[in-house]
Amino acid sequence: MTGTSDSAGTAPRTATEQHFVWGHRALEAEFATGADGILRLVRLTRPDPRPDPRPGADAGSRTGDSAPVPGPDAPLHLVELTALGHGSGWSGPRFTGTAFGARLRHRSHTTREAGGWTYLTVELHDAGTGLTASVELSSPLGLPVLRSRVRLRNGGEEPLVIQSVSSLLLGALPSPDRLDIHRARNDWLAECRWYTEPLRDTVSDIQVDVHQHDSRAALTLTGRGSWPSDGHLPMGAITERGGGRAWLWQVESPAGWRWDAGERDHGTYLALNGPVDAEHQWRVRLAPGAEFTTVPGVLALGSGLDDAFAALTSYRRAVRRPHPDHSALPVVFNDYMNTLMGDPTTEKLLPLIDAAARAGSEYFCIDSGWYDDSTEGWWDSVGEWLPSTRRFPDGGIQAVLARIRERGMVPGLWLEPEVVGVRSPVASELPPEAFFQRDGVRLTEQGRHQLDLRHPAARAHLDKTVDRIVGDWGVGYLKLDYNIAVDPGTCAPGDIAPGAGLLGHAEAYLAWLSEVLDRHPGLVIENCASGGMRMDGATLAVTQLQSTSDQQDPLRYPPIAAAAPTAVPPEQGAVWAYPQPGFDDDLITFTLGGALLGRIHLSGHLDRMSEYQLALVRDAVTVYKTLRGDLARAVQFWPLGLPGWTDEWLALGMRVPGDRTSYLSVWRRGGQPELRLPVAHLAGRDVRAEILHPTAETAETAGSAAWDGDRDELTVSLPRTPAVLLIRLIAEE
Repeated sequence: MTGTSDSAGTAPRTATEQHFVWGHRALEAEFATGADGILRLVRLTRPDPRPDPRPGADAGSRTGDSAPVPGPDAPLHLVELTALGHGSGWSGPRFTGTAFGARLRHRSHTTREAGGWTYLTVELHDAGTGLTASVELSSPLGLPVLRSRVRLRNGGEEPLVIQSVSSLLLGALPSPDRLDIHRARNDWLAECRWYTEPLRDTVSDIQVDVHQHDSRAALTLTGRGSWPSDGHLPMGAITERGGGRAWLWQVESPAGWRWDAGERDHGTYLALNGPVDAEHQWRVRLAPGAEFTTVPGVLALGSGLDDAFAALTSYRRAVRRPHPDHSALPVVFNDYMNTLMGDPTTEKLLPLIDAAARAGSEYFCIDSGWYDDSTEGWWDSVGEWLPSTRRFPDGGIQAVLARIRERGMVPGLWLEPEVVGVRSPVASELPPEAFFQRDGVRLTEQGRHQLDLRHPAARAHLDKTVDRIVGDWGVGYLKLDYNIAVDPGTCAPGDIAPGAGLLGHAEAYLAWLSEVLDRHPGLVIENCASGGMRMDGATLAVTQLQSTSDQQDPLRYPPIAAAAPTAVPPEQGAVWAYPQPGFDDDLITFTLGGALLGRIHLSGHLDRMSEYQLALVRDAVTVYKTLRGDLARAVQFWPLGLPGWTDEWLALGMRVPGDRTSYLSVWRRGGQPELRLPVAHLAGRDVRAEILHPTAETAETAGSAAWDGDRDELTVSLPRTPAVLLIRLIAEE
């Protein structure tokens, strides 16, 4: 690690001039003050131990020029923020050039290393208001990933109302003419749909040299409401056309977020934010002495998109809460999808439990409906979370949970903890302040009220619920769902804007989850919000699994399964596999094969299958168990590029770093029966291709795969549709 600090480092050349370098062998950042006295990040790169001899060549990703003293039009301020009464500094959609950001001056910086990370904290100060902004940068040693958040403290004598504050800023990237930008639409039943366009298509060329200012145009993306990944993933990427470099980011917000990219000084800038006033009705009042810390913004550098995603996956593993599930990867059966669909009973569950155990499941989760004792429907009556006696007449739900354990599986239950139905007795038992509200009115959404987890009564209610289910009933798996969206949030006492209330609740919810796992360390928690509507980095760092979709059509799921590792590590991404007795052999193997490079979530009427059909399921589960140890440390690649929603052929690969083994799932939904797939990391090597799924009994007619060493390509043949192959590629010594 290189760097300087005020307490033990190189002294500044003048009182206002600073220049220092911080980082490690995989990431290096250079900071300098310009003539205006503002400290900036002038260079961000991946150091290369084998320097390119070409003049000016940069082995990694650069922002700005390496000159230590930039001018006022060089890379961005370290922090941009707006506050009531202080003006924005610039009208338009861009989040750069704020009046407040231009007043912040470097006061100190410190560095340290701990736990495999390196940290830099830069303290900036505005003398006029007394506001201090501490930029807290961190990076896992050996990974080209930068994490940034900003902590504000009001050291003045007057309150400040903050309307927006950046999490991470990056400037002086190449011109928009040279860049493509990548976004991911994330809609219910159609998650993780990445698409690409030239940045110049949005940020038009205005011939900046003949104008007084840069273009006001910017590509801006926001997420809002209590589903942070509804509409788009809180992510994005920029790639250099013809240059191969990639900048990939995520905003780790469990509520609102924003990013924008645009042109500045003939280059491109990127600004990452949590919620802001203009788009999320978010404001916080900082009284004298009060503090606020932004959500983190994270940037991964790569030589291409695959490389950047591999770095981001390794980072996600480094920041998440440790848990045995991340390496064990047990097979989960869930009774919901295309099976019981929220209508569980003892009669329906017992044969399904037996069949799931025979298929090789290790967990069995009873999904929604287990608490429904009324004839009016359960949607607007949930909240007590007590088992139905009507659905479980003989021995109650305890008898069903016991059957799951008798068959060698861990029992699980579905829960939607944050909602209380308007007909539930809990709605009147808890105080009004325990619920979302605005203007003194309790909010209602689709027959439900929303709990505010900042309130002790709301937390106590959920603690009692979870401790009963997990501690008393012996449930080891909770699927936590969330099926309403509250936009823009809540105004509890102390909130000055609903977006701030929403962020406060969302952070309290994650803190509550951590406390639950502290009390029940063996418990496995699946995060679900109508599928993938809460697929954000903040939640993924706490929970063990992530639902990727509620998609019920096996022909529509492959593009979701193939792209899910962009948002979640493969061992956390729950992918449905719901074979049915009415499927032919091809469709059974198709729906099973699509989940084998994710976290397989079995469903389907296995109890109605023939012995031959159940054997097909069991064979796929057995294959999964042989590779899951590799999956827990593999990183992803896409030989055909990121999948499109209507693509006829799709491919997802996993390579094991430091190993000779790679895995490749290839789907065919149409098109020609044969395809060549380049596998760049195996170029120049002798490779053996083995088909793992379908297994030998059914693979003879399903398709074939052969490595072409002359072209460093894999030739895959799938004569019928729909079809899938899971292939293991082994590089020979």
